[in-house]
Amino acid sequence: MPILHNIATLAMCRADGGQAAIHEILQAALVWEGETIRWVGSEADLPGDFDAMERRDAGGALVIPGLIDCHTHLAFGGWRADEFALRILGTSYLEIARRGGGIAGTMRKTQAVPEDALRERAKGFLREMARLGVTTVEAKSGYGLNVEDELKTLRVYRHLQSEQPLGLVPTFLGAHVVPPEYKDRRDEYIRLLCEDLIPMIAEAGLARFCDVFVEETAFSIEEARAILETGNRYGLRAKLHADQLSDGGGARLAAEVSAISADHLEQTSPEGIAAMAEAGVVAVSLPLATLYLNQQPMPARRFIEAGVPVAVATDFNPGSAPSYHLPLALMLACTMQRMTPAEALKGATLYAAQALGLDTHIGSLEPGKQADFTLLDAPSVNHWLYHFRANAVTQTFVRGKPILDFGF
Repeated sequence: MPILHNIATLAMCRADGGQAAIHEILQAALVWEGETIRWVGSEADLPGDFDAMERRDAGGALVIPGLIDCHTHLAFGGWRADEFALRILGTSYLEIARRGGGIAGTMRKTQAVPEDALRERAKGFLREMARLGVTTVEAKSGYGLNVEDELKTLRVYRHLQSEQPLGLVPTFLGAHVVPPEYKDRRDEYIRLLCEDLIPMIAEAGLARFCDVFVEETAFSIEEARAILETGNRYGLRAKLHADQLSDGGGARLAAEVSAISADHLEQTSPEGIAAMAEAGVVAVSLPLATLYLNQQPMPARRFIEAGVPVAVATDFNPGSAPSYHLPLALMLACTMQRMTPAEALKGATLYAAQALGLDTHIGSLEPGKQADFTLLDAPSVNHWLYHFRANAVTQTFVRGKPILDFGF
């Protein structure tokens, strides 16, 4: 039973107190047994029962819960650097999609990658994310867009759950866009999702959530409702890509179908925010996508003031957010969305866990929860996100073990 001591500041990030409450303890200690936290508090109050336990020196680090990236598109083939240059010169995301690029372009590349190669590539991304303090990752399908390749992607995630130490939460995103071969028969593709893929995925236990991209170039409100309600019937709780490029009513739909989260939300109306607050839907901010697409940022303060918990994630994907650097996303949440560092941290810990339905298990440093935590070379949370560096992490622990102990 180890004791981590000489912690300058520890942020517990409990559920109580709202977005800005991270429950800091100065000169703290953390005790865990196996994979579970036993005690957290001031080192001066450490119970005598622990006196004989092994001690590990934190070296005056800032200790936070393991970061949770609750929105990624982890497994994909190729990149889209050419589109990056086009957008800089003024070509819109929607125009690129109309030309056959965007998601459809990544679909073709992903379909061409063998399953083993796709898995190894995704594992490499997870290794780098762990070094940035990330301990849990949500991972979407959505670049296969046919039965064989959507199942291939979700099988990759199943294998990765046992091949590497990070927690991995799979989401089915067959409704990313309508693939080109179904362009003139959208109803057939939606039937494929609802009658074939969703039942197969649910029976095999390959995903926990069903996601839909609600947008002009993707799926309408009516189409999304049908897909999400089917997912709910099969035990795949709803998530939405909502109101990213226009206010298409995605936030209101998220409330209607009792989605666990609605993500993006740059264009959400006041009515949509109110509906999410009433329904208890987590808002997931994706500031890297906002930056890369040169958009107006998500109005995070409006969500927070309405009582909506705001999570922060990377949206890691090869097009609109080609970075898995969650601390960078947190800094951008502060500078672009006017979230305080404490609010951003809560968004990548406890509220990110809520967006995955895992907040009773991970997301805060409390007795009984999993021993996922990160040590940072920073005197405070404010300083960590103010003085941005390539990586301030000195150690990441997953289930009570340093990631290096996993050979990762």
